[in-house]
Amino acid sequence: MSQLTPGARFTQALASESPLQIVGTINANHALLAKRAGYKAIYLSGGGVSAGSLGVPDLGISSLQDVVIDATRITDVCDLPLLVDVDTGFGASAFNIARTVRTLEKIGVAAIHIEDQVGAKRCGHRPNKEIVSKAEMVDRIKAAVDARNDPSFLIMARTDSIANEGLSSAIDRMNSYIEAGADLLFPEAVSELSTYKTITSGVNVPVLANITEFGLTPLFNKSELASAGVEMILYPLSAFRAMNKAAEKVYEAIRKEGSQKSVIDTMQTREELYQRINYYEYETALDRLIKDRKTDDE
Repeated sequence: MSQLTPGARFTQALASESPLQIVGTINANHALLAKRAGYKAIYLSGGGVSAGSLGVPDLGISSLQDVVIDATRITDVCDLPLLVDVDTGFGASAFNIARTVRTLEKIGVAAIHIEDQVGAKRCGHRPNKEIVSKAEMVDRIKAAVDARNDPSFLIMARTDSIANEGLSSAIDRMNSYIEAGADLLFPEAVSELSTYKTITSGVNVPVLANITEFGLTPLFNKSELASAGVEMILYPLSAFRAMNKAAEKVYEAIRKEGSQKSVIDTMQTREELYQRINYYEYETALDRLIKDRKTDDE
């Protein structure tokens, strides 16, 4: 395990890979798979917590505790720096936001992003989003920055204002968010590559591109986004969507055919699972404990 703080590891990853690819990991198992695949940073989506852990829409229904449970499970087994979606901060006041920051920092999260939607938020790629005033979002960021104990813990400001106010106003907001202490920026639902270039030219902190499937943002590739000055690329729910589709097909096959034989080739094998979760290391440790206990009893 690295001796660097989680936030410092995120900053290190950002410096070592450009753009930094950040992949969504819906659970601890997926975090291990992402590390095995070579990613340097991972992500826990608020929409993923809502849909995956709670089975509800991403409409501000989940709580801080819901996110803490999933984030803790990830940081307990994986040392990749974890970026976590905290929606609007899980409460209307600076005290709520401060609690969110301190709690997530304590469990080993590297960075959070907080957004400028109203409390009853919507998916960033849906219509009729409502945003708070620039002043209110600035207060949210200041509360988050003031609450952190470790200065390397990163605060990312997400703005949904492009759809509501236009690009010029959104850039003005983002610069105000930087002045308030935001370390990173997340402009949501960008539809043109040229828009990213305008944003990155107009701000002085790293910008994230959210490349989520079936939304308003085209699936720009790494080279295209690099040419637009983007320094982080987020794939928030790609594996989750694939996992859900695969699960549906397996359930349907077993129900219709009375057996899983026709879909067995789509499954992770027992051996693959054991390797991914380090099963044999645990088993070896268990065997050693049993052997030592028998020796003590003799």
